[in-house]
Amino acid sequence: MAGLEQRIAQARGDEPADLVLRGGRVFDLITGSMMTGDVAICGDRIVGIAASYDASRIIDVTGLTLVPGFIDTHLHVESSLLTPFEFDRCVTPRGITTAICDPHEIANVIGLDGIRYFQRASEHLLMDLRVQLSSCVPATEMETSGARIEAADLQEVMGHRSNIGLAEFMNYPGVIHRDPAAMAKLHLFEGGHIDGHCPQLSGRDLNAYIAAGIRTEHEATTAEEALEKLRKGMRVLIREGSVSKDLEALQPVLTDITAPYLCLCTDDRNPLDIADHGHLDYMIRTLIAKGCPPLAVYRAASLSAAEAFGLKDRGLIAPGLRADIVALDSLEGCHAQLVLSAGRVVDDAAFATRGHVEPVGRKSVKAPRVVAQNFRCSGNRTTTDVIGIIPGKIITEHLHEDIEPEDGDKRPDPARDLMRIAVIERHGKNGNIATGFVRGFGIKRGAIASTVCHDHHNIAVVGADYDDMALAANRLSEIEGGFVVAEGGRILAELPLPVAGLMSLERYEVIRDKLAAMRDAAYSLGVALEEPFLQLTFTALPVIPALKITDRGMVDVVKFEIIPG
Repeated sequence: MAGLEQRIAQARGDEPADLVLRGGRVFDLITGSMMTGDVAICGDRIVGIAASYDASRIIDVTGLTLVPGFIDTHLHVESSLLTPFEFDRCVTPRGITTAICDPHEIANVIGLDGIRYFQRASEHLLMDLRVQLSSCVPATEMETSGARIEAADLQEVMGHRSNIGLAEFMNYPGVIHRDPAAMAKLHLFEGGHIDGHCPQLSGRDLNAYIAAGIRTEHEATTAEEALEKLRKGMRVLIREGSVSKDLEALQPVLTDITAPYLCLCTDDRNPLDIADHGHLDYMIRTLIAKGCPPLAVYRAASLSAAEAFGLKDRGLIAPGLRADIVALDSLEGCHAQLVLSAGRVVDDAAFATRGHVEPVGRKSVKAPRVVAQNFRCSGNRTTTDVIGIIPGKIITEHLHEDIEPEDGDKRPDPARDLMRIAVIERHGKNGNIATGFVRGFGIKRGAIASTVCHDHHNIAVVGADYDDMALAANRLSEIEGGFVVAEGGRILAELPLPVAGLMSLERYEVIRDKLAAMRDAAYSLGVALEEPFLQLTFTALPVIPALKITDRGMVDVVKFEIIPG
């Protein structure tokens, strides 16, 4: 890092800058105006704008618009199916120079070792990966995870330079009812940043949740919900992932007035969607196309995000701040032509200079071997609880359907789109297997299975045929986890994810292509969902209303209890 005296000297022009961007226009997020002149950089800092500078290296950005680097305010790198290194290579060239992650996916599998892996990886990336400390491992007491993290454990990993604070506090009942374990974590981070997660919470319960010191939240799915949270002082993170798509619903809320309290995030977005559509860059151009003011959108993408999370050294192209800069074709197009992260040009040569961290969490799938009989659903009541998938949402409906038992089993009914769903404990703890019904996948035959299963990451399998369900689930143990599609007694497609059963060791281009093949295989079964695999993984998350399933049974999330079998 350049010294203070050197930065001042280069800012005054007393000595040449390390790097100058010449010929572009700077979009000023304070006034909304366009500024001309050079942008001078010393080391990792911007030292001059709107003036003429000499430099040892000059990059011509004539015709381009310069904006601050984008900040993804909430995501799980694991949900990209990539290691942090491949995630960096996938999204940083699109202008995402800061990402604030919660590694609770890997933490639910291998505990603190997973958090430490992300902390070590963050030291070598081009982007600035901020690693929040996972607050809810497990998310609830209604599931079996591979690890448990309490307040005393979090103290062991506090203090790393990548950390901002406590990650999304999903156990909102634990907060508002003052559960001692939840309180211990809140006390530990009191006065610091605590990220929120409180879908559909309202009224005095929302007041209580915010009073705990929780200031950011990404689960608003309607304009009304977002506005209540904004009025109560929360910063709302507009989310557009591969499954959770809230941009259209929240777009009317984003104005020049509200922009200081709105940010952007992806939460869970896979490489195929990133390749086909984009990441935060996709959100930016879509919001503008839908009528949001460009100034409001770019503020939400950088300045407002920096302010929300206390990152005072970024968010603007201004002297003294971190040199995170994106050169765009236009504000409306938002296609990055050049990206600088901390003053480094993001290109293949820069990626090649990064260090390396050995992956963790190998051979983590320790599930019992299952047979077709394990998926039978006994019971003599015809009225049956059914998970209702809502495309583009991770919230689900709690449906009730009449299903007549046949030979002591309630069988899948493709004609009514009533599929068997099961969760199999895979951490070697108890071998639990729970079954239920789901509507919305559209499967006519075969099965799909996954070890990506939020947040406990047991095996989730959905299908019309018990033999294929068993084949798909057992194959996951053999490949160290991932996704599998089976039909007619054979494997149609598979994607191994050997790092904790969550991430691949391959390059993102390979995963992108394999995901396309996986989707095609799922569609061949009759699947009607755009993103069936991630949609499956969220059927098991018992902190998102209304009905979910874990290895312990069907969960009524509204009542926060397991439904008796």
